[in-house]
Amino acid sequence: MRYANNMDLSKIETIYMIGIKGVGMTMLAQFLAGKGFSVSGSDTKEKFMTDKVLKDAGIKVIEGFSKDNVPKDADLIIYSTAYNKDNNPEVAQALAGKTKVLTYAEGLAEFFNSHFGIAVIGSHGKTTTTAWLGFVLSEAGLEPNVLVGSRVPQFNGASLVGKSDYLVAEIDEYQNKFKYFQPRATILTNIDYDHPDFFPTKQDYEDAFIKFIEKLPARGFLIANFDDPAIRKTVNVNCRAKVISYALNEVADYVAYDIKSEAGKQFFKVKFGLAEEGTEGERDDLLGDFSIQLSGKHNVSNALAVIAACIELDVPLNLIRTYLEEFSGTNRRMQVLGNYHGATIIDDYAHHPTEIKATLAGARQIYPGKKIIVVFHPHTFTRTKVLLDDFSKSFGEADEVIVLDIYGSAREKKEEIVGAKNLALDLVKEIGIRNKELGIKQEVKYIQTLDECEKYLREKAERGDIVILMGAGDVFRIGENMLKG
Repeated sequence: MRYANNMDLSKIETIYMIGIKGVGMTMLAQFLAGKGFSVSGSDTKEKFMTDKVLKDAGIKVIEGFSKDNVPKDADLIIYSTAYNKDNNPEVAQALAGKTKVLTYAEGLAEFFNSHFGIAVIGSHGKTTTTAWLGFVLSEAGLEPNVLVGSRVPQFNGASLVGKSDYLVAEIDEYQNKFKYFQPRATILTNIDYDHPDFFPTKQDYEDAFIKFIEKLPARGFLIANFDDPAIRKTVNVNCRAKVISYALNEVADYVAYDIKSEAGKQFFKVKFGLAEEGTEGERDDLLGDFSIQLSGKHNVSNALAVIAACIELDVPLNLIRTYLEEFSGTNRRMQVLGNYHGATIIDDYAHHPTEIKATLAGARQIYPGKKIIVVFHPHTFTRTKVLLDDFSKSFGEADEVIVLDIYGSAREKKEEIVGAKNLALDLVKEIGIRNKELGIKQEVKYIQTLDECEKYLREKAERGDIVILMGAGDVFRIGENMLKG
């Protein structure tokens, strides 16, 4: 199966996108505009961080939904699955018409499957790894197409348009979007149970990844993180493509070691050549020294994935080394927004317990001895409820934790959203219990709204403090408002 829906892309000129401000939709919109399609769309009047990407790309956005917005001359309509015919008049109008209509995942898959598609998948690290690989390949002259679920300053947007057949994209597992894609190569960063509102069990979640890698062709390749036990036990059984492993703590094809942090950078060495389990001694090759700007051991792991993929794509090692170090990251991943009266304000997208731990470990690495204040905006009632115990164990590196009301989702039931306040209070209570058990001295409090939290931080944040605004919702608005004065 070459195309997701067997569309003749040469006949598509005008594309209309409903819910265009979503991170995935914006990523796709900018890419399509760069490919020469006429792209426009609609969304709510609410301001998103994606507004700048769309504006910079010259994409017209209608704010507010109306069936009259849907153009009659569009060749293709793509809509976000946050909406459906029952909750959005434009989706209802589109589905009732004769124009070809696709969901976001189906639309992305049409273009992905028509290229040499390199999918970056996993519970965490997709965005950074996708952008990083795309940056190195682009700077090395391979001219890839790249689609990233966040703005990348070095791309001046969320995508790159290249002349080659390579298309690197982060593919989201939620709602099993995997089923639309036919990858030629894949990077699998980790499998860590998430999206319990869609995947009832951990096994259901893991099975989605297994089915995805089973689709890789025999001549394809899989870059797999062998530090993850779920990956280590399944990939060789379920993947017919060439498997290339990487790790920090396990036997693998690519291993990073001698990891050090100095002057705001990380330095490490890389060994290549799979050693036999239980043996000692030198590996086949030492690839030498590497350095990166991004903090945290999780980013050393992401860097290893990029190194392995680039070598497989025949990028010279000296270029990999140079451009790996030059990559400066993406928006909303430990992004310094600015300083407020001497306090550093940072925005980070972490919304899963594993991500929170990794982010705070990296923050402590960068800012040793500093007071770290975390403002956590839980994302979705279901995730918070199912992973409550894990969340309670995630904030140990912070000196102060503020928990906001849960950022709800259109996909959640009304009764769940009504119970969100109580669940936020439960999280505060559980963190307190965990701290007492472990002897951690940490101030933990519940503040209901963004406005109340902004007022609190204006009064309490002091020179030298590190304030991390954390979550997948709109917690970054606190920082934006504080920095306006």
